[in-house]
Amino acid sequence: MDRFLYIAMSGAREVEHAQAVNNHNLANANTDGFRQALATADTVPVRGPVYDTRDYVQVGNEAADFSHGTLRSTGRDLDVAIQGEGFIAVQGPDGQEGYTRAGNLQVDGFGLLRTADGMQVMGDGGPIAIPPAEKVEIGTDGTISVRPQGAPADALAAVERIRLVNPDVEDLERGEDGLFRLPDGEEAAADADVTLVSGTLESSNVNTVEALTRMIELSRTFETQIKMMDTANTLEQSSNRLLGMG
Repeated sequence: MDRFLYIAMSGAREVEHAQAVNNHNLANANTDGFRQALATADTVPVRGPVYDTRDYVQVGNEAADFSHGTLRSTGRDLDVAIQGEGFIAVQGPDGQEGYTRAGNLQVDGFGLLRTADGMQVMGDGGPIAIPPAEKVEIGTDGTISVRPQGAPADALAAVERIRLVNPDVEDLERGEDGLFRLPDGEEAAADADVTLVSGTLESSNVNTVEALTRMIELSRTFETQIKMMDTANTLEQSSNRLLGMG
């Protein structure tokens, strides 16, 4: 009977984890460039001195769905979206390089180019600083050009280029800050084939209808696992009473 209870308990635990992942995806359905998380689990054998036929479900490494979101035009000069594969290199809160698809950029009070989350955007020579300018343009290759204050309309000067990379997504790991990184602090090489679309943002790749449907399915599955645990407990009590009568 314990095997029945163990399987139900294990299933309920992992369904609860899957529900948390799905809820996180739903919460980021409107986050630009977000890549939905995928809940994974592995079967792990439990071996001991008495029972050697028990298996347990263990949460696996959180994977990510790297399918593309839709592009929408904003007309804003500092909004960029990656066309096709690739990532924008930024500096994470820990000082290490991370990668994102969120291109809603802004210039802070110190002239530093940052993402909407406050991450510093990296260039070929480190974090990008934008001098005071009347206009800022970002080219398809990530080159940032500015028109200095008081300069003619056609007086554009290149100041820096956004570091664009295209590492193998199989090697990327998502951190708690939402950035993707290569293992062991490695940094991806700049890739000239990665291109940007200016005045555009990429939406999250979360399908809200599918996520809501999955939330309902997971809730029902969790209830089923709990009922199985109750059934196992009832059967165990009935067995104990029968044994007691003997």
